[in-house]
Amino acid sequence: MPATSTGDRVRGAVGIVGELLITAGVVVGLFAVYTLFWTGVETANQQEALDEQFSSAGREAEPGASPERQPAPEDSGPEPLSGDAYARLTIPRLGDSWSWIVVQGVDLDTLTRGPGHYPDTVDPGEIGNFAVAGHRATYGEPFANLDQVQVGDEVRVERAGLMHTYAVTESFITDPSDTDVLLPVPGRSGVEADEAVLTLTTCHPRWSSSERLIVHATLVDSAPVEEVA
Repeated sequence: MPATSTGDRVRGAVGIVGELLITAGVVVGLFAVYTLFWTGVETANQQEALDEQFSSAGREAEPGASPERQPAPEDSGPEPLSGDAYARLTIPRLGDSWSWIVVQGVDLDTLTRGPGHYPDTVDPGEIGNFAVAGHRATYGEPFANLDQVQVGDEVRVERAGLMHTYAVTESFITDPSDTDVLLPVPGRSGVEADEAVLTLTTCHPRWSSSERLIVHATLVDSAPVEEVA
């Protein structure tokens, strides 16, 4: 048999490397499609199921508490399990159709279903800090445009037959280690809360987790859902 020349061996090696690069490119492309598109489809499907779960719970709930008083924890019914439908979040600034079911919990798996309520913070409408985290990219990217929210904008939270309306007071960028934004009085350790506030957290910039975008808002109204226009 004729000996294999050095040129043949080089061409063979180049061909193998080329095939590997093509395969790697295909894998990277498929992963990009999954990340950018398919995760959104999965989240949309889960949101549809969560919306039905939330609506069913609302139909079975007792009439909402009087807006003349702050709703007590027992008004909200049983504590939801991690990943369960918890509340409905609406931010008019982000579009007429912008509405998400908030789930209970903020672990990585739970946040693939939608925005999540920090379990160690209060329920909406209560004195203290009601806090929600959400993805800014992938998994439906609920908080993709959270940076567009302005001071004075409304943030509405529906839970247990009540609609709680908050007014945005500030938004800012901070370090991921800044957990003081979740305190009962954000940024003030050891201070007892005397008003109901809301905190929204997400990654910044959009395709990075190097910083956090924070939005704070203050409760301005609580009313039965059927009375809200």
